[in-house]
This record gives sequence, C-alpha cells and structure tokens, in this order.
Amino acid sequence: MIRGARWMQTIRRIVIGALLLCAPQARGQQLEPASTEAHEALVLCRAADGVPISERSTVLASGLDRAEKAVNAAPQDAVAHFAVFCNLGKRIQIEQHTLWLLAGLSDLNRARRELDVALTLVPDYAAALAAKGEMLAELPGFLGGDPQEGERLLRRAVALDPDDPHKRIMLANLLRTTGQREEARTHALAALAILEHTGTSNEMESARMLIVGLK
Repeated sequence: MIRGARWMQTIRRIVIGALLLCAPQARGQQLEPASTEAHEALVLCRAADGVPISERSTVLASGLDRAEKAVNAAPQDAVAHFAVFCNLGKRIQIEQHTLWLLAGLSDLNRARRELDVALTLVPDYAAALAAKGEMLAELPGFLGGDPQEGERLLRRAVALDPDDPHKRIMLANLLRTTGQREEARTHALAALAILEHTGTSNEMESARMLIVGLK
C-alpha cells in the first residue's frame, strides 16, 4: 500500500517542475491576459516566492481569488485558467505537510483541469503544454499518467518556445529517465547556453549538474 507521505512527495515533485513555468523570470512565449484580474493573479503567484514563508499562503489565496474572478468574468481567457493553476499549484507546494492526501490529490486534479481548459482555448499555449506534459510524465497510470503523451506535449512546448530554458530542462529530465540520454544532453546544453545570458547562478548550476549527470 502506498503511504500518504509518499504521494504528497510525488505531488510536490510534479508541482515544482510545472511551476518553473510560473517563475518570475519565466521567458519565451507570453500570452496577454484578457483582464486586469488575470494579470494580477499571475503577478501575485510569481511574487509569492519573494515573500516570507509565513506570508505566502495569504499572497496565494489572494492570487487564487483574483484568478477565479478572472475565469468567472472571462471563461475564454486561457491565461486566467493558467493563473488558477499557478496559484493552486504553489499552494500545494507550500502546504504539503498540512494537506491531507485526498485534499492534495483533489487540488492536483483541479490544477490539471485548469490546464486542460487553457489548452482547449489555446492549443499552442506552450507553458500549459509543458506543465501538463510534466504531470502526465510523473503521475502513475491509474491516476491518469501517460509518459509517452507527456513526452509528446513537452516536445511540442519546446518546439513552440525553443528559447525558454525551463521547458528544455523539463524535457531533458524526462528523456534522461527514458534512456534518451544523448538527446537529453542536447536540450540541457541548449538550456545552459540560454541561461548563461539571462539566468540566475542557481539556474545555471542546476543545468550544469544535469549535464554532468548525462555524461
């Protein structure tokens, strides 16, 4: 029997990977939100990383509230749905020790539904494609996981947005787990080349460690 703590670790791993796409320094393809609320929701989600941990839940609650209002006001706004995913996902990440397993899975399923809606509205929304690809690659089959489809979505995201190093690193990590190490290294090297001009020292070090592990 799989213990709840193990599942929460799995959920957290999925969320951390996908939320690279919501980072303040996220690059590449950016869609314009249809409302001020959607824009503010993404700003709050990204700003949450820069506030003390004790204040993050409050910031994310405000971001989720704005994102939900944006969705209600403009259901056809893909960015608003992605903003729900972003704030909800970060809430899962920081509350992993206090959430019950079923609550964590419920939030994860809701986050995934928001990505599905965003992709229905904008099929070539690269950030949403990559986030869903990461989820499908990590989830077990009985919870809807599909590594092959996850790889396909990540490849599509990189093709649409080749200058975003985060998407390339996500794909490289997946390719490493499936034994496609040479191609994984190619994407990791491309990501590092981008990060050397625009990334943080931590981002560059993570990319270098990935490359070393692929030798």
